[in-house]
Amino acid sequence: MNVHGRLFYLMGPSGAGKDSLLLRARERLSARSCLIASRYITRPPELRGENHLWLSEAEFEQRLALGTFALHWSANGHRYGIGLEIDCWLERGLDVLINGSRAHLEQARLRYGKRLVPLLLQVDPALLQQRLSARGRETPQEIAARVERARRLSAERPADAIVIDNSGELEMALAQLLKAVQQHSPSG
Repeated sequence: MNVHGRLFYLMGPSGAGKDSLLLRARERLSARSCLIASRYITRPPELRGENHLWLSEAEFEQRLALGTFALHWSANGHRYGIGLEIDCWLERGLDVLINGSRAHLEQARLRYGKRLVPLLLQVDPALLQQRLSARGRETPQEIAARVERARRLSAERPADAIVIDNSGELEMALAQLLKAVQQHSPSG
C-alpha cells in the first residue's frame, strides 16, 4: 500500500520566529524524511531571515501561468509560492513542512485535505513587538497593526491547529515541532 506523506502547514505572525524555527529544524527533520520546502517570494533576500527564492513580479507571474506552484498567495505587498515539487515528495511518502499563510489555509486544505496538518506558531504579543522592532522592516504604526492582527488571529485560530509556543527558548519550540511531526507522520 502506498502511504502518502503529510503536509505540515506552519503558520504564525511575522516575527513569531518561523524562519529561525525552520532553520533549526532542517537537519533534524531531514533525518525523519520530512523536507522543508523553500518559498518563492517577490522580495529580495536578506542576510537574516528566510532562505527563500527571489522572483521578480514578471518571473512570478510567468511561473504562475505555467502552473509551477502547488500553492500561492499575496500578503504584505509581496507574492508567495510553494513549488509543485511538494506534490511529488508527498506522493513518494515523504512528509513536507512549509511556511504557509493563515489567511490561505483553506486554499491548502482544498488541495491537500486530510494530509494537511496545521501548525500555529504563537508568541507573546510584547515579545512579538520587540522582535518586529528589532528587525527594522516596518514603521512603529505597521508594527502595532501586525501585533494587533496577531492578537485577533490568535483568538480565531483553527480548531485543529497544533499550537507551538515560541515565547521562550527556541529549543522548546523546536521540541514541540518535532513532537507534532512525529505524532502525525504516517510513518510514526
